[in-house]
Amino acid sequence: MDANKILEVITIYRKHLTEDHGVPKIDYPHDKPVFYKHKILSHCHGMLDQMEEFVRQGRIDKAFRWLGFVQGCLWSERCYTLDELKNHNRPNNSEGKE
Repeated sequence: MDANKILEVITIYRKHLTEDHGVPKIDYPHDKPVFYKHKILSHCHGMLDQMEEFVRQGRIDKAFRWLGFVQGCLWSERCYTLDELKNHNRPNNSEGKE
């Protein structure tokens, strides 16, 4: 997975959160447990802009870590199956690309 693919996956998740579900962006406090499930997706939505900045800065390893966190949240919130998430990460010439 290269920088362009990370940006492509971010676009998929931004569309899902914004256009498909109207999830707002928040920066949830890192020292507080989450009591409301909708805050999980809102926090993930807020992470996407910073992930794009990491890619622009060449901080690909950090973007990968954050992408893994976001994908774990999307799976646990039943937004995507594991197969769908795996396919988002595949090269563009593979089946399953959205």
